[in-house]
Amino acid sequence: MFGPLEFILAGVLVGFCVGITGVGGGSLMTPILISLFRIEPHIAIGTDLLYAAISKFCGSLVHAKKMNIVWPIVIWLAVGSIPASFATHWVLENYLSQSSSYKAVLTMVLGFMLTLTGVSIVFRGHIERFFNKLRKDVPLDMTQDMEKVNLQAKDKRAYIVIMGIVLGIFVTLSSVGAGAFGIMALVLMFPNLPMIRIIGSDVVHAVLLTLVAGLGHMSSGNVDLHLLGWLLVGSIPAIVVGTLISSRLPEKIIRKILGITLFALGMNFMLHPVKAKPVAKPATAQVIIVEKSALV
Repeated sequence: MFGPLEFILAGVLVGFCVGITGVGGGSLMTPILISLFRIEPHIAIGTDLLYAAISKFCGSLVHAKKMNIVWPIVIWLAVGSIPASFATHWVLENYLSQSSSYKAVLTMVLGFMLTLTGVSIVFRGHIERFFNKLRKDVPLDMTQDMEKVNLQAKDKRAYIVIMGIVLGIFVTLSSVGAGAFGIMALVLMFPNLPMIRIIGSDVVHAVLLTLVAGLGHMSSGNVDLHLLGWLLVGSIPAIVVGTLISSRLPEKIIRKILGITLFALGMNFMLHPVKAKPVAKPATAQVIIVEKSALV
């Protein structure tokens, strides 16, 4: 059995990595809880969603203070993601939670998202160069006024809503994807928007989405509040420390190690998903069968 100390250390490890590399906590915390601590997939995902919402909230306050948030983008993302999260949770609760393939589906989706995240981390340099080429096609205006940004968001609201729906489904199923994939999609849709505003908008939306998805899982009993508390005790100070010393550490090497690790974990989850334990037959049923056979 694992105790508070082990969970605090896991929080320290994840928080430190997040502070150094910026990689989302969900990409690291959920596989650690499942693979190392043998937590049930639905409990790990539900707990990690609330963990992500709380840990990202502080970052969202900083972005709000610095006015890095494009609220129309956040709103249209939420218009798609929040209903999609509710719908996904409803399907899980009413159709899949009693199925023997419930845990297998969750771990396979988690494995798929981890694999994509690992690839995106390892090849981040190539992806950034690709995005930079797109940015050259559109003049970058760092002094872009909010009215122009709001008009762009209004013109592309259908695409933003669709993106929100996709994020709502996959984040609710796996707790992974709110950060990395949201940022990449926004860069593609808004190539002339400063990166800091894209990151700020994505972080705020991630807080909303993970909070809603986490509360949905909590209503189904899929959140361990004691585990959540110990993880936060370890991770919040570690995020601060990791951020402060990140400039002194080999960030690129650490990112590649993390990317390869996440890719390997994702492939393992897809090839060997967690399956539900077979339900043992009640002893009374066995007695009845024996009595019937004796009568015959």
